[in-house]
Amino acid sequence: MRHDNRAATAPWIRTRLRTAPGAAAALAVLVLVTAFLAAAFPRAVDAYETKGLRHDILSADGSRSVLEVARPQPGLELPQAERDAEARSPELTRVGAGLVKALPAPLRADTSSVAYGVRTTKPALADEPWLPRPDAIPPRLSYVAQSGLKDHATLASGAWPTTPREVTSDSREVQGAVTEETAAALKVKVGATVELLTAAQEPITVTITGIVSPRDPRGGYWSADPLLRTPSLVPDPEAPFPVYYWTGTVLLAEDAGPALLSTATEPVLFWRIPPDPAGLTGPDGAGLTSVIASLESGPGLLKVRETAGETAVFATGLGHVVEANARMRDAISPVIAVAALGIGSVAAVVLLMTGALIAARRRSELALMRSRGGSLRGIGGRLLAETAVTVLPATALGLLLAVLAVGEGRWWPGALAAAGVGLLVCVALPLRTTLQHIRPLLHGAREDMVSARPSRRRTVAELTLLVLAVGAVTALRRRGTSSEGGTDLLVSAAPVLVALIAALVLVRLYPLPLRLATRPMARLRGAIGFLSLARAGRSSAGGALPLLALLLALATAAFGGSVIAGIGDARDDAALASVGADARISGVSERTTLPDGLVRTVRDLDGVRGAAPMRIEHSVALPEAVAGDGGANGDGAGTDTSTGTGSGSAEDVGAAAMVGVDPARYAELARATGLPAFPAARLKATGPSAPLPEGTGSGPERVLPAIASPAVAARLGKEPQALDTLSGNFKVQVVGTTPRVASVSTTNFLIVNSAALEQRAPTTLLLTGAPDPGKLHAAVEGSGKEYAVQLRSEERARYVNTPMQAGAERIYLAAVAAGAGYALLAVLLSLLQTAPERKTLLARLRTMGLTTGQGRRLLAFEATPQALLAAGGGLFTGWATIALLSPGVDLVPLALAGVAGSDTSPVLLRTDLWSLALPAAGVVALAAAVAGVQAWWASRRGSITELRAGDSR
Repeated sequence: MRHDNRAATAPWIRTRLRTAPGAAAALAVLVLVTAFLAAAFPRAVDAYETKGLRHDILSADGSRSVLEVARPQPGLELPQAERDAEARSPELTRVGAGLVKALPAPLRADTSSVAYGVRTTKPALADEPWLPRPDAIPPRLSYVAQSGLKDHATLASGAWPTTPREVTSDSREVQGAVTEETAAALKVKVGATVELLTAAQEPITVTITGIVSPRDPRGGYWSADPLLRTPSLVPDPEAPFPVYYWTGTVLLAEDAGPALLSTATEPVLFWRIPPDPAGLTGPDGAGLTSVIASLESGPGLLKVRETAGETAVFATGLGHVVEANARMRDAISPVIAVAALGIGSVAAVVLLMTGALIAARRRSELALMRSRGGSLRGIGGRLLAETAVTVLPATALGLLLAVLAVGEGRWWPGALAAAGVGLLVCVALPLRTTLQHIRPLLHGAREDMVSARPSRRRTVAELTLLVLAVGAVTALRRRGTSSEGGTDLLVSAAPVLVALIAALVLVRLYPLPLRLATRPMARLRGAIGFLSLARAGRSSAGGALPLLALLLALATAAFGGSVIAGIGDARDDAALASVGADARISGVSERTTLPDGLVRTVRDLDGVRGAAPMRIEHSVALPEAVAGDGGANGDGAGTDTSTGTGSGSAEDVGAAAMVGVDPARYAELARATGLPAFPAARLKATGPSAPLPEGTGSGPERVLPAIASPAVAARLGKEPQALDTLSGNFKVQVVGTTPRVASVSTTNFLIVNSAALEQRAPTTLLLTGAPDPGKLHAAVEGSGKEYAVQLRSEERARYVNTPMQAGAERIYLAAVAAGAGYALLAVLLSLLQTAPERKTLLARLRTMGLTTGQGRRLLAFEATPQALLAAGGGLFTGWATIALLSPGVDLVPLALAGVAGSDTSPVLLRTDLWSLALPAAGVVALAAAVAGVQAWWASRRGSITELRAGDSR
């Protein structure tokens, strides 16, 4: 019998995991979270870009997004039967199916809303006496024989139009229908008839058999041509003065198209194909642009003509929708890249700190293995296998969670990002650990940051990074975050480089205050202060790597928080600029004045703090510019003599808005809404400008003081200038300037005292406070339908997030949270790295009579310099980063893009104090809490437990 006398050996990986399960679990959790964030970021970007593209296509009007193929009617040289056959449903259906099938990827059709048929392109005059004639001009109607009417409408009254017998070009009777809106506007009833003349002036009688209601009025079927559902009152372009007539559409039976071929209305065959964005993704935008260009005038158009005929044309506005989406995406992507690079850098540094902590804990163990003949390859291989067993499953699980959490998005960018996290940890930890043991390690002098001197290599490396950071920040300030070639990674990494330079500079400056503070502390009787400063100078927790992690995290959190705050502030400012106050009441038309009863009723409502009546006249003609006159003397409070906010030079300002105000009430409104201070005293109505008695006309020589915009003030000059207005004829003399006025969007205006006007009835009432919206609407509606209410809160609600904007905001919120979390984790790791030394120190000092309270103060004082350095440096770095980068960052795409009528002037990044202060305060609080907990825990353990024979700590 054979006996194996070799000693049994336990597997290395299993032994190590059993020896330190807590460290392995902590590393796995850190890698899991980091891999999840790394994989979720590109998927989140893909998701909001995909949703944004689909949203823009779905929300666009059908007249812009629908793909339309049209060709003229069949040629007159063809037999009549062949011409009629081409205008009937079977042939139109065959061609439509071929067009849908031939659409190139990624363009896909919404087959449920595809429509085809025959329509007129030249409206026909309708002389029926019962049709409305607003300016004695008869309406002009279009006719369309379109498929799918029963599928996209419900019958409100009457019957569906049909073709009792086959309709040909010779048919003179057809049936039709109109929508409810068309019937109401044109007074059409079931059974009414309309005559449509042929080219030979023979009447075709169109009998209205039914009135229909669209199932989805905003869908592609009805919105591709708005006249299908809604008639319109349009001006007559041939009339010498403005007159209007009605235009609308009559829906013929589906197979009644051949009857239109005999008319002189220039009929065409058409196929309308709404796009289906359900299968589109964000990266498909470039492909869509290329495909649409090909269909409009390229190889795609040739394929369309092979199916629809040689004379077919392709038209759509979908390309403009996709291009607008691409512009927003290109504007948002560079700003998002700043957050991505910042958080990615923080995560990488924290992972390296984790590797440094593990290497420090196992330094003695590996030194012993090296001294007993262990090779670097063998030690590194075992560390790699040990790390991979923990890291790779955590990486895979993080990727899986990211895929589950963010359902839409390409898988490979997230997989590469997660794999990068796993590779960094698997390689960095063994590499860092083994490189420390290339040579045998001997116990030498203690590391002391106070007495250490930087090497030449470190100086050169720091200067190189300084040059890179200055170059990146300079480029960002000059051209902004976007560039013609896409996202510039160097520019987007400018906050990271700024934080890196700040960390290296602070590490160099850190010993200086410690040296200055150590000398007076050494003269004191107590030992706590001196010991804490000495420990702070020798602690590795104050090294470059921990400080870099903290500064990166705090700077990124401050940048992200300032972006979020800037978006909210921009939307608040835009809503205030649009409304003028918390609420505005005005007439539907410009000349409608508000009755005194309405003003009193609204002013007495609960929640109204102030009311400022205003009389606004737009487009008041200004006299010729005064040559050589520099404008009004704008010194004094509340004036601004700069012309930077004007809309051009004095010669370019031909008209302005005149605003009549009560100076005292408007000054209160300006203070309440944050407008520039208004010099009410300058508009005081005295002397020649005193208030006029009721019914008294103002003379042309009457001179009123006015506050004007800079451009208007430059045009009017310092001398009185005559104005002809609806409020009277008078002269104005500019006595000051202001850059803005409430409730007026134009930058060319002048403000006068309404009490000095001949016609002083207000046209607008601005309110401050928080009135009840329901009561305010009820009070205004009770005075008539010619008055409208606009609330600042309702205007603010218009700036809702599109999917792309909402996704970008969520990423920045995640960046703020992740930055704060990694900052706190960096503090914890740096303190854990020196925890064994501190516990041993406390044990030794307790044997010398150190009390528990003194031990807590010692640890707290030791952690204070590093915490204050990180917090102060983080505050300064975050503030400096925002101050340096704000001129190149425009938040309009994130805040106001996509809202019609919103102010599109640049919205610059501003520092948010909460985003700066909260993470920095959290760093100090966590450092103090960890020190306190560690001192409390050490006091519960005996000195014998910490001090063992042979311990070198």
